[in-house]
Amino acid sequence: MKPEAAVGYSGPFAPFEWLLAFRYLRARSKKGSVSIIAIFAVIGIALGVATLITALSLFNGFRMELIGKFYGLNGHVIVRPLARPFTEYAEVAQRLEAVPGVKSALAVTEGQALVSSPGTAFVYVRGLREKDLRALKAISDNVRYGTLEGFDNSGGIAIGMRLANSLNVFVGSEITLLTPRGTPTPLTGTMPKARRFTVRAIFEMGMSDYDKIFVFLPLKEAQSVFNLSGAVEAVEVVLENPDDVDAMRPVLQAAAGDDMLLSDWRQRNADFFNVVMVERNVASFVVMLIVIVATMNIISGLTMLVKNKGRDIAVLRTMGATRNSIMRVFFISGTFIGLIGTFAGLVLGVLLSVYADNIRQFLSWALNMQLYPSQFYFLSKLPSVLDAGEVTAVAVVSILLSMLATIYPAMAAARLDPVEALRYE
Repeated sequence: MKPEAAVGYSGPFAPFEWLLAFRYLRARSKKGSVSIIAIFAVIGIALGVATLITALSLFNGFRMELIGKFYGLNGHVIVRPLARPFTEYAEVAQRLEAVPGVKSALAVTEGQALVSSPGTAFVYVRGLREKDLRALKAISDNVRYGTLEGFDNSGGIAIGMRLANSLNVFVGSEITLLTPRGTPTPLTGTMPKARRFTVRAIFEMGMSDYDKIFVFLPLKEAQSVFNLSGAVEAVEVVLENPDDVDAMRPVLQAAAGDDMLLSDWRQRNADFFNVVMVERNVASFVVMLIVIVATMNIISGLTMLVKNKGRDIAVLRTMGATRNSIMRVFFISGTFIGLIGTFAGLVLGVLLSVYADNIRQFLSWALNMQLYPSQFYFLSKLPSVLDAGEVTAVAVVSILLSMLATIYPAMAAARLDPVEALRYE
């Protein structure tokens, strides 16, 4: 007969193992330090998990906001012909818009210019049809003054809020646009072209540099300003999901034509977004070290618990408890600490992520200082996007680390010799 059967063994994770595990986590007389270490371990894991979730959410928010802001003005895929004027843009845009997964295809003419009114500034001019400008929700949804109604035939211009403030102009004011693509002359070369436009709309994207640099003209006016005579620079394709660009590229190429060159947002800004991803990964690794350090407290706490409970372990062994049973008692204790800390960290991390900008505003008010200046960070609010998959991964890793941290002290308890433990009792 097996020893387990002789003592009425009830299988792994029996009720008495759970009872002992939870009793050992509570303070007892002079040995309350074990519970204090367990409390600090829970707090450490909770703070580490919460910090990691918040950091990942903020990086996700920055990435999505930057993509949205960058490509609120530019498409996700740029289509242009090879070494010829792009005159059939309307037909190409129509074919591209018919592709599933494409939100819009914008015919664009663009170039640099100097604007002057009471003040002067260098700007980047984009010429768009009214329907295409309305498709750019970053602009059409953020018109603060004026309107885009009848923009095609208005002979007007749409400018950003910061540019309007720097030029000291309002809706209805006239500004002069000076472009280098002027008329060639035999004596003086190409003379800059100057045109006056009325401010029809003032927008505010919430991205300071863009609100100060970009201006929009009706497509026909831009073609005239830049001497394109019925052609455009490119057709910009806005996708429903920017991350689907690799899968959609062959379909877009077929719709655009074999003689069209396609470039996507990842290619045009590969260095920038690679830096963002590297910073995200490094920051996540550093924060994960906090969780790892916190789980070390589980090792120290359980090791002290094993030393303090040596006599109890010896008595249990003499009563028939197996080594595996003793190991499971301490495994349950350590895992419970990890579960409580992880759950608390998940709740705290989700709350911090959801209310990140509200917390930023409160701290700015309480400290009477600007914690997130938009002129430095390009964005007017602190973005945060929770990802359920990342939150789940953080929770699983935290629990696994907590389980791993219990292995050494649990094995030490299982190896304890009851004769040696009771020798001097």
